[in-house]
Amino acid sequence: MFAHDTESSLQAAVALVNTAEEPDTLVTLDDLDEYYAAFSFTGRRDRDQAELEAVRVLRPLLRELLTSDREHAVTLVNTILAEARALPQLVRHEPFDWHLHAVPSDAPLPTRLAVEAAMAMIDLIRTDELSRLGTCSDDGCDGVVLDLTRNRSRRFCSVACGNRHAVAAYRARKATGQEPVTAD
Repeated sequence: MFAHDTESSLQAAVALVNTAEEPDTLVTLDDLDEYYAAFSFTGRRDRDQAELEAVRVLRPLLRELLTSDREHAVTLVNTILAEARALPQLVRHEPFDWHLHAVPSDAPLPTRLAVEAAMAMIDLIRTDELSRLGTCSDDGCDGVVLDLTRNRSRRFCSVACGNRHAVAAYRARKATGQEPVTAD
């Protein structure tokens, strides 16, 4: 649907935002290393507590960006790009072919994460596809959902939330005697 770097940046931003859900899964440098590797990031890594804290501080801004209406998302994108003095350029590095980077590879990791998310949001804003982003349908979960399915059917931020919702619905049906009949 979108260019690979757009989808990858959106997935990385959603994953980062969702690390703030209970339990917080971005608390150690090892957690940050796993996140960095999971999304094949390249470039500068300070690997210190200050970098970890700066990435953690970025999560509310990215949540706001990913869950905003179109007008506010435009304002946030423009602010992020201006503050980073973004200058989009095509780059190629393993494991990806040509794609966009808008800040140098030696920029701090939190800056690169914010700019990549902002650049990805440009595609969603321009194509009026912000409805691809939402929050989890599971009660008690505020995780962000990125729906890249053709039929726009994704409702949960994770398999765990989807399963929790299905089990709760099953138990509710069973408690009211509305359990579905199954063929043996």
